Amino acid sequence: MTLVKPGDHLRSRVCTTEVIVVRAAGADTTIACGGEPMAAKDEPVTQPAAVPASDGPGTLLGKRYADEDAGLELLCVKGGSGQLSVGGRVLSLREARPLPASD
Repeated sequence: MTLVKPGDHLRSRVCTTEVIVVRAAGADTTIACGGEPMAAKDEPVTQPAAVPASDGPGTLLGKRYADEDAGLELLCVKGGSGQLSVGGRVLSLREARPLPASD
């Protein structure tokens, strides 16, 4: 478990996914991608020769992923085939908020 805070840049150990923490509850938590804990941006990571088959839709560039129970929100800055999770729960894709009408 690691203390994550807004602004932390994390990257996956199993695919090309990279995220930035937008909102965090300030509690120790383990953020995983593809079932493996994510690493800090500056931490050396060796990519596996064969990326395991994804069990979900993967991560999409520019999308936000959240878990309301953990008070966590992540912004994907590099997409990949892994699925984001925290505490064994898959993070849900946040829908964009509609803009107000301008008429």
